[in-house]
Amino acid sequence: MKLGIIGLPNAGKTTLFNALTRQELETAPYPNPIGTEHHVGAIKVPDVRIDQLSEIFKPRKTIYADVQCIDITGVAKGISGSKQKTAVFNEIWECDALIHVVRAFANESVVHADGDIDPAADASALELELVFHDLELCETRLERIASQMKKGIGEGLETERAVLERCRAILEEEKPLRNLSLSEGERGAIGSLMFASLKPELVVLNVGEDEISSEKTSAQTGELESFYAGKDALVFSLSAEIDMEICRLEPDEAAAFLEDLCIAEPAMNLVIREAYNLLGLISFFTVGEDEVRAWTIRRGTPAVKAAGKIHSDIERGFIRAETISFADFMAAGTMAKAKELGTLRLEGKDFEFSDGDIVNFRFNV
Repeated sequence: MKLGIIGLPNAGKTTLFNALTRQELETAPYPNPIGTEHHVGAIKVPDVRIDQLSEIFKPRKTIYADVQCIDITGVAKGISGSKQKTAVFNEIWECDALIHVVRAFANESVVHADGDIDPAADASALELELVFHDLELCETRLERIASQMKKGIGEGLETERAVLERCRAILEEEKPLRNLSLSEGERGAIGSLMFASLKPELVVLNVGEDEISSEKTSAQTGELESFYAGKDALVFSLSAEIDMEICRLEPDEAAAFLEDLCIAEPAMNLVIREAYNLLGLISFFTVGEDEVRAWTIRRGTPAVKAAGKIHSDIERGFIRAETISFADFMAAGTMAKAKELGTLRLEGKDFEFSDGDIVNFRFNV
Protein backbone atom coordinates (compact mmCIF):
# COMPACT_ATOMS: atom_id res chain seq x y z
CA MET A 1 0.00 0.00 0.00
CA LYS A 2 1.21 3.48 -0.88
CA LEU A 3 -0.15 6.54 0.94
CA GLY A 4 0.51 10.08 -0.27
CA ILE A 5 0.36 13.04 2.12
CA ILE A 6 -1.13 16.20 0.63
CA GLY A 7 -2.32 19.51 2.03
CA LEU A 8 -1.98 23.26 1.69
CA PRO A 9 1.33 24.86 2.79
CA ASN A 10 2.03 24.73 6.53
CA ALA A 11 -0.82 22.35 7.25
CA GLY A 12 1.62 19.98 8.98
CA LYS A 13 2.24 17.46 6.16
CA THR A 14 5.92 16.95 6.89
CA THR A 15 5.30 16.92 10.64
CA LEU A 16 2.82 14.07 10.18
CA PHE A 17 5.22 12.34 7.78
CA ASN A 18 7.91 12.46 10.49
CA ALA A 19 5.46 11.08 13.06
CA LEU A 20 4.48 8.18 10.80
CA THR A 21 7.92 7.25 9.47
CA ARG A 22 10.09 8.31 12.45
CA GLN A 23 12.18 10.55 10.23
CA GLU A 24 13.60 13.96 11.13
CA LEU A 25 12.84 16.10 8.08
CA GLU A 26 12.98 19.85 8.62
CA THR A 27 9.63 21.62 8.88
CA ALA A 28 9.46 25.21 7.63
CA PRO A 29 7.49 28.02 9.34
CA TYR A 30 6.81 29.73 6.00
CA PRO A 31 5.18 28.39 2.83
CA ASN A 32 7.74 27.02 0.36
CA PRO A 33 7.50 27.71 -3.37
CA ILE A 34 5.69 25.08 -5.40
CA GLY A 35 8.24 22.35 -6.07
CA THR A 36 8.58 18.76 -7.15
CA GLU A 37 10.62 17.21 -4.32
CA HIS A 38 8.94 14.32 -2.54
CA HIS A 39 10.04 12.46 0.59
CA VAL A 40 9.58 8.72 0.92
CA GLY A 41 9.40 6.61 4.05
CA ALA A 42 8.35 3.12 5.12
CA ILE A 43 5.97 2.22 7.94
CA LYS A 44 5.87 -1.21 9.53
CA VAL A 45 2.21 -1.89 10.27
CA PRO A 46 1.87 -2.38 14.04
CA ASP A 47 -0.05 -5.55 14.91
CA VAL A 48 -0.10 -7.09 18.38
CA ARG A 49 -1.28 -10.37 16.85
CA ILE A 50 2.05 -10.73 15.03
CA ASP A 51 3.84 -10.06 18.32
CA GLN A 52 1.82 -12.76 20.07
CA LEU A 53 2.37 -15.31 17.30
CA SER A 54 6.11 -14.61 17.36
CA GLU A 55 6.17 -15.26 21.10
CA ILE A 56 4.57 -18.67 20.48
CA PHE A 57 6.50 -19.83 17.39
CA LYS A 58 9.81 -18.05 18.16
CA PRO A 59 10.67 -17.76 14.44
CA ARG A 60 14.01 -16.74 12.99
CA LYS A 61 12.28 -13.78 11.34
CA THR A 62 9.20 -11.72 12.16
CA ILE A 63 7.92 -9.72 9.20
CA TYR A 64 5.23 -7.09 9.58
CA ALA A 65 3.17 -5.74 6.71
CA ASP A 66 4.58 -2.46 5.45
CA VAL A 67 3.23 0.73 3.95
CA GLN A 68 5.06 3.23 1.79
CA CYS A 69 4.39 6.84 2.74
CA ILE A 70 5.09 9.82 0.45
CA ASP A 71 5.27 13.44 1.60
CA ILE A 72 4.11 15.11 -1.62
CA THR A 73 5.28 18.71 -1.81
CA GLY A 74 3.79 21.40 -4.00
CA VAL A 75 0.09 20.61 -3.55
CA ALA A 76 -1.08 24.20 -3.04
CA LYS A 77 -3.50 26.72 -4.43
CA GLY A 78 -2.70 27.20 -8.11
CA ILE A 79 -0.91 23.88 -8.56
CA SER A 80 -3.43 22.71 -11.19
CA GLY A 81 -2.31 25.56 -13.44
CA SER A 82 1.44 25.48 -12.69
CA LYS A 83 4.36 24.07 -14.66
CA GLN A 84 5.12 21.64 -11.81
CA LYS A 85 1.69 19.98 -11.87
CA THR A 86 2.75 16.96 -13.95
CA ALA A 87 5.34 15.74 -11.44
CA VAL A 88 3.03 16.37 -8.49
CA PHE A 89 -0.04 14.69 -9.98
CA ASN A 90 2.04 11.79 -11.29
CA GLU A 91 3.04 11.13 -7.68
CA ILE A 92 -0.56 11.39 -6.51
CA TRP A 93 -1.67 8.92 -9.19
CA GLU A 94 0.83 6.31 -7.96
CA CYS A 95 -0.78 6.30 -4.49
CA ASP A 96 -3.51 3.92 -3.36
CA ALA A 97 -4.99 6.61 -1.10
CA LEU A 98 -4.24 10.16 0.02
CA ILE A 99 -3.78 11.55 3.51
CA HIS A 100 -5.15 15.07 3.27
CA VAL A 101 -3.82 17.15 6.17
CA VAL A 102 -6.08 20.07 7.05
CA ARG A 103 -4.73 22.74 9.39
CA ALA A 104 -6.69 23.57 12.54
CA PHE A 105 -3.84 24.52 14.90
CA ALA A 106 -3.01 28.14 15.72
CA ASN A 107 0.66 29.10 15.85
CA GLU A 108 1.90 32.63 15.17
CA SER A 109 5.34 31.34 14.20
CA VAL A 110 3.87 29.09 11.47
CA VAL A 111 2.40 31.32 8.80
CA HIS A 112 -0.94 30.53 7.17
CA ALA A 113 -1.03 31.64 3.54
CA ASP A 114 -4.47 33.26 3.95
CA GLY A 115 -3.93 34.55 7.45
CA ASP A 116 -6.97 32.97 9.10
CA ILE A 117 -7.33 29.34 10.23
CA ASP A 118 -10.36 27.92 8.43
CA PRO A 119 -10.26 24.10 8.03
CA ALA A 120 -13.41 23.85 5.90
CA ALA A 121 -12.21 26.55 3.49
CA ASP A 122 -8.75 24.97 3.22
CA ALA A 123 -10.16 21.52 2.54
CA SER A 124 -12.45 22.93 -0.14
CA ALA A 125 -9.59 24.88 -1.76
CA LEU A 126 -7.38 21.83 -2.12
CA GLU A 127 -10.23 19.68 -3.40
CA LEU A 128 -10.85 22.30 -6.10
CA GLU A 129 -7.24 21.97 -7.28
CA LEU A 130 -7.79 18.22 -7.72
CA VAL A 131 -11.06 18.88 -9.54
CA PHE A 132 -9.55 21.50 -11.88
CA HIS A 133 -6.72 19.12 -12.78
CA ASP A 134 -9.15 16.30 -13.51
CA LEU A 135 -11.49 18.51 -15.55
CA GLU A 136 -8.63 19.57 -17.83
CA LEU A 137 -7.55 15.95 -18.18
CA CYS A 138 -11.11 14.85 -18.93
CA GLU A 139 -11.73 17.52 -21.56
CA THR A 140 -8.41 16.83 -23.29
CA ARG A 141 -9.17 13.12 -23.53
CA LEU A 142 -12.71 13.74 -24.81
CA GLU A 143 -11.33 16.01 -27.54
CA ARG A 144 -8.91 13.28 -28.63
CA ILE A 145 -11.66 10.67 -28.69
CA ALA A 146 -13.86 12.96 -30.80
CA SER A 147 -10.98 13.51 -33.21
CA GLN A 148 -10.30 9.78 -33.52
CA MET A 149 -13.98 9.04 -34.14
CA LYS A 150 -14.12 11.63 -36.91
CA LYS A 151 -11.22 9.85 -38.59
CA GLY A 152 -12.99 6.52 -38.20
CA ILE A 153 -10.36 5.09 -35.83
CA GLY A 154 -12.31 5.41 -32.60
CA GLU A 155 -13.77 1.91 -32.53
CA GLY A 156 -14.21 0.63 -29.00
CA LEU A 157 -14.02 4.08 -27.40
CA GLU A 158 -17.76 4.53 -26.88
CA THR A 159 -17.70 3.21 -23.31
CA GLU A 160 -14.77 5.40 -22.34
CA ARG A 161 -16.44 8.46 -23.86
CA ALA A 162 -19.70 7.78 -22.01
CA VAL A 163 -17.88 7.46 -18.67
CA LEU A 164 -15.82 10.59 -19.34
CA GLU A 165 -18.94 12.60 -20.13
CA ARG A 166 -20.34 11.59 -16.74
CA CYS A 167 -17.02 12.57 -15.17
CA ARG A 168 -17.02 15.95 -16.88
CA ALA A 169 -20.56 16.70 -15.72
CA ILE A 170 -19.73 16.19 -12.05
CA LEU A 171 -16.36 17.97 -12.31
CA GLU A 172 -18.06 21.00 -13.87
CA GLU A 173 -20.15 21.13 -10.69
CA GLU A 174 -16.80 21.43 -8.86
CA LYS A 175 -17.29 18.08 -7.19
CA PRO A 176 -14.61 15.35 -6.98
CA LEU A 177 -14.90 12.10 -8.90
CA ARG A 178 -15.16 10.25 -5.59
CA ASN A 179 -18.78 11.45 -5.69
CA LEU A 180 -19.42 9.42 -8.82
CA SER A 181 -20.58 5.83 -8.53
CA LEU A 182 -18.61 3.79 -11.07
CA SER A 183 -18.66 0.06 -11.78
CA GLU A 184 -15.44 -1.92 -12.07
CA GLY A 185 -15.88 -1.92 -15.85
CA GLU A 186 -16.31 1.85 -15.95
CA ARG A 187 -13.28 2.35 -13.74
CA GLY A 188 -11.33 0.12 -16.09
CA ALA A 189 -12.40 2.21 -19.09
CA ILE A 190 -10.74 5.32 -17.60
CA GLY A 191 -8.04 3.47 -15.68
CA SER A 192 -5.15 4.92 -17.71
CA LEU A 193 -6.09 8.52 -16.87
CA MET A 194 -4.49 10.11 -13.81
CA PHE A 195 -7.62 11.37 -12.08
CA ALA A 196 -6.59 12.77 -8.69
CA SER A 197 -10.05 13.43 -7.24
CA LEU A 198 -10.93 9.76 -7.68
CA LYS A 199 -8.43 8.73 -5.00
CA PRO A 200 -9.82 7.71 -1.57
CA GLU A 201 -8.84 10.16 1.17
CA LEU A 202 -8.02 10.05 4.84
CA VAL A 203 -8.80 13.60 5.95
CA VAL A 204 -6.72 14.51 9.01
CA LEU A 205 -7.71 17.58 11.00
CA ASN A 206 -4.37 18.67 12.46
CA VAL A 207 -5.07 20.34 15.82
CA GLY A 208 -2.98 21.90 18.56
CA GLU A 209 -2.15 20.11 21.80
CA ASP A 210 -4.72 22.09 23.79
CA GLU A 211 -7.48 21.32 21.27
CA ILE A 212 -7.12 17.53 21.02
CA SER A 213 -10.40 16.74 22.79
CA SER A 214 -12.09 20.14 22.66
CA GLU A 215 -15.64 20.99 21.57
CA LYS A 216 -14.10 23.20 18.87
CA THR A 217 -12.28 20.20 17.39
CA SER A 218 -15.46 18.11 17.50
CA ALA A 219 -17.33 20.86 15.66
CA GLN A 220 -14.60 21.24 13.01
CA THR A 221 -14.42 17.48 12.53
CA GLY A 222 -18.18 17.34 12.11
CA GLU A 223 -18.05 20.11 9.52
CA LEU A 224 -15.47 18.21 7.49
CA GLU A 225 -17.45 14.98 7.81
CA SER A 226 -20.45 16.77 6.33
CA PHE A 227 -18.32 18.17 3.50
CA TYR A 228 -16.88 14.72 2.67
CA ALA A 229 -20.06 12.70 3.23
CA GLY A 230 -20.38 10.00 0.58
CA LYS A 231 -17.06 10.87 -0.99
CA ASP A 232 -14.99 7.74 -0.25
CA ALA A 233 -13.25 9.55 2.60
CA LEU A 234 -12.73 9.16 6.35
CA VAL A 235 -12.27 12.16 8.67
CA PHE A 236 -10.53 12.21 12.05
CA SER A 237 -8.41 14.54 14.16
CA LEU A 238 -4.96 14.33 15.72
CA SER A 239 -2.04 16.56 16.67
CA ALA A 240 0.86 15.89 14.29
CA GLU A 241 3.24 17.96 16.42
CA ILE A 242 2.50 15.91 19.53
CA ASP A 243 2.75 12.64 17.63
CA MET A 244 6.11 13.66 16.16
CA GLU A 245 7.38 14.22 19.69
CA ILE A 246 5.91 10.91 20.90
CA CYS A 247 7.63 8.87 18.18
CA ARG A 248 11.01 10.10 19.49
CA LEU A 249 10.39 8.66 22.95
CA GLU A 250 11.09 5.21 24.32
CA PRO A 251 7.97 2.98 24.36
CA ASP A 252 7.35 3.31 28.11
CA GLU A 253 7.76 7.08 28.01
CA ALA A 254 5.54 7.33 24.92
CA ALA A 255 2.78 5.30 26.61
CA ALA A 256 2.89 7.55 29.68
CA PHE A 257 2.82 10.68 27.52
CA LEU A 258 -0.21 9.41 25.58
CA GLU A 259 -2.00 8.63 28.83
CA ASP A 260 -1.28 12.09 30.25
CA LEU A 261 -2.76 13.71 27.14
CA CYS A 262 -5.73 11.31 27.03
CA ILE A 263 -4.72 10.16 23.53
CA ALA A 264 -5.89 6.60 22.87
CA GLU A 265 -3.15 5.66 20.39
CA PRO A 266 -0.30 7.16 18.37
CA ALA A 267 -0.91 8.59 14.89
CA MET A 268 0.77 5.64 13.18
CA ASN A 269 -1.74 3.14 14.58
CA LEU A 270 -4.72 5.39 13.88
CA VAL A 271 -3.73 6.33 10.32
CA ILE A 272 -2.85 2.77 9.28
CA ARG A 273 -6.04 1.30 10.73
CA GLU A 274 -8.18 3.91 9.00
CA ALA A 275 -6.29 3.42 5.73
CA TYR A 276 -7.01 -0.32 5.88
CA ASN A 277 -10.69 0.43 6.56
CA LEU A 278 -10.89 2.97 3.74
CA LEU A 279 -9.32 0.64 1.18
CA GLY A 280 -11.04 -2.52 2.40
CA LEU A 281 -7.78 -4.25 3.32
CA ILE A 282 -7.21 -7.11 5.76
CA SER A 283 -4.22 -9.13 6.96
CA PHE A 284 -3.66 -12.87 7.00
CA PHE A 285 -0.71 -14.59 8.67
CA THR A 286 1.69 -17.38 7.84
CA VAL A 287 3.52 -18.94 10.79
CA GLY A 288 6.34 -21.36 11.48
CA GLU A 289 9.86 -21.74 12.84
CA ASP A 290 11.32 -19.93 9.84
CA GLU A 291 9.11 -16.85 9.97
CA VAL A 292 5.90 -15.31 11.21
CA ARG A 293 4.61 -12.92 8.60
CA ALA A 294 1.65 -10.65 7.84
CA TRP A 295 0.27 -10.39 4.31
CA THR A 296 -2.10 -7.68 3.10
CA ILE A 297 -4.99 -8.38 0.72
CA ARG A 298 -8.29 -6.75 -0.20
CA ARG A 299 -11.28 -8.07 1.67
CA GLY A 300 -13.09 -10.58 -0.55
CA THR A 301 -9.94 -11.83 -2.33
CA PRO A 302 -10.37 -15.56 -3.09
CA ALA A 303 -7.90 -17.90 -1.39
CA VAL A 304 -6.17 -18.83 -4.64
CA LYS A 305 -5.39 -15.16 -5.37
CA ALA A 306 -4.26 -14.61 -1.79
CA ALA A 307 -1.81 -17.48 -2.30
CA GLY A 308 -0.34 -15.53 -5.21
CA LYS A 309 0.68 -12.77 -2.81
CA ILE A 310 3.22 -15.20 -1.39
CA HIS A 311 4.39 -16.79 -4.65
CA SER A 312 2.96 -17.34 -8.11
CA ASP A 313 3.82 -21.07 -7.87
CA ILE A 314 1.54 -21.41 -4.83
CA GLU A 315 -1.31 -19.80 -6.75
CA ARG A 316 -0.64 -21.95 -9.84
CA GLY A 317 -0.47 -25.22 -7.88
CA PHE A 318 -3.09 -24.36 -5.24
CA ILE A 319 -4.78 -27.40 -3.65
CA ARG A 320 -6.25 -26.26 -0.35
CA ALA A 321 -5.82 -23.54 2.28
CA GLU A 322 -5.42 -24.87 5.80
CA THR A 323 -6.81 -22.02 7.89
CA ILE A 324 -7.83 -21.03 11.40
CA SER A 325 -8.90 -17.71 12.87
CA PHE A 326 -6.45 -15.94 15.17
CA ALA A 327 -8.91 -16.13 18.07
CA ASP A 328 -9.47 -19.88 17.61
CA PHE A 329 -5.73 -20.54 17.45
CA MET A 330 -5.05 -18.54 20.62
CA ALA A 331 -7.84 -20.44 22.36
CA ALA A 332 -6.39 -23.78 21.26
CA GLY A 333 -2.75 -22.86 21.92
CA THR A 334 -1.29 -25.21 19.28
CA MET A 335 -2.18 -26.38 15.79
CA ALA A 336 -2.43 -29.95 17.05
CA LYS A 337 -5.02 -28.94 19.65
CA ALA A 338 -6.90 -26.88 17.03
CA LYS A 339 -7.19 -30.00 14.85
CA GLU A 340 -8.65 -31.91 17.80
CA LEU A 341 -11.17 -29.12 18.37
CA GLY A 342 -12.07 -28.95 14.68
CA THR A 343 -11.23 -25.26 14.38
CA LEU A 344 -8.43 -25.86 11.84
CA ARG A 345 -10.19 -26.14 8.48
CA LEU A 346 -9.39 -26.96 4.86
CA GLU A 347 -10.80 -24.42 2.40
CA GLY A 348 -10.93 -24.27 -1.40
CA LYS A 349 -9.95 -21.75 -4.07
CA ASP A 350 -12.94 -19.47 -3.66
CA PHE A 351 -12.79 -19.19 0.13
CA GLU A 352 -12.50 -15.59 1.39
CA PHE A 353 -10.24 -15.05 4.39
CA SER A 354 -11.24 -12.93 7.38
CA ASP A 355 -8.88 -10.44 8.99
CA GLY A 356 -6.39 -12.28 11.17
CA ASP A 357 -6.76 -15.76 9.67
CA ILE A 358 -3.68 -17.96 10.00
CA VAL A 359 -3.05 -19.86 6.77
CA ASN A 360 -0.93 -22.70 5.45
CA PHE A 361 -1.30 -23.23 1.69
CA ARG A 362 -1.14 -26.75 0.27
CA PHE A 363 0.04 -26.75 -3.33
CA ASN A 364 1.73 -28.87 -5.96
CA VAL A 365 3.67 -27.71 -9.02
